[in-house]
Amino acid sequence: MTTKVFIDGAAGTTGLEIADRLAGRSEFSLIVLDDAQRKDAKARAGALNAADVAILCLPDDAAREAVSLIANDMTRVIDASTAHRVAPGWTYGFPEIVGRHAVAQAMRVSNPGCYPTGFLGLLVPLLRAGLLPADWPYTVNAVSGYSGGGKALIARFEDDPDIAFRVYALGLGHKHVSEMQALAGLVHPPLFSPAVVPAHRGMVVEVPLTLAAMPGAAHHDALRDALKAFYAGSPLVRVLDGVPDELLLRQSDAPRDGLDLHVFGSKDGAQVRLIAALDNLGKGASGAAVQSLNLMSGLEETAGLRL
Repeated sequence: MTTKVFIDGAAGTTGLEIADRLAGRSEFSLIVLDDAQRKDAKARAGALNAADVAILCLPDDAAREAVSLIANDMTRVIDASTAHRVAPGWTYGFPEIVGRHAVAQAMRVSNPGCYPTGFLGLLVPLLRAGLLPADWPYTVNAVSGYSGGGKALIARFEDDPDIAFRVYALGLGHKHVSEMQALAGLVHPPLFSPAVVPAHRGMVVEVPLTLAAMPGAAHHDALRDALKAFYAGSPLVRVLDGVPDELLLRQSDAPRDGLDLHVFGSKDGAQVRLIAALDNLGKGASGAAVQSLNLMSGLEETAGLRL
């Protein structure tokens, strides 16, 4: 059976990469609107209601509007915006965390944010195992390629090659913070410090910890072992051993839909750096949406992904 898919916002970076992962796959047929139709509410409503699965690659308000245009109880939705990530009735699209069956059965799936994917991928298994406290004030230091900022930021970096490093969200309260706190079940919102570098794609998310000051925190070897056990058999998440000299984001990095996790501990066991490396457009956006789409369609979750 062919699943009819409509990508609302298909001309954007996330939409284009989703379409690329679905190209040539006979399991899906894409409902496509031309440039004029994409701006016409009636045409969009028709496409949304004709789809088996609608994937929303839109700003938050437009995503909410798209959901309101669905007038049937059959169209399932994957929303790549921030609009519904902590909304009641929506399933968080991180199958490794919420369960593959939950995503497969869901009518409404919210695609995780790129930074939260790294943060939650590291912390949730350790919090669930009781190896780290939920009431600790966690810090998240992260750097991303500029494609995560959409067309405006892409144009800014590509038009101004003099930009070497961009720190933002200096007023705190970034929209990813509530997502990270809620999905991890934390008492305190994490202190989130994001930055952008002149690479098109790629992302490194770090959670540094002073274990010696944390009540009930486990040794870094136990943290690594717990992550390995949690993701055992996962086709997309790797927990890596060893301590490389460096971790790099390269301007030439190819699309990738996996998630790599590292645990680097000090010799005395007092400190640890939890680090996630991923493609902000892969497992952090388009790849995650296709993974959920595969599960919702009863297919192998890695079909069409870049591994």
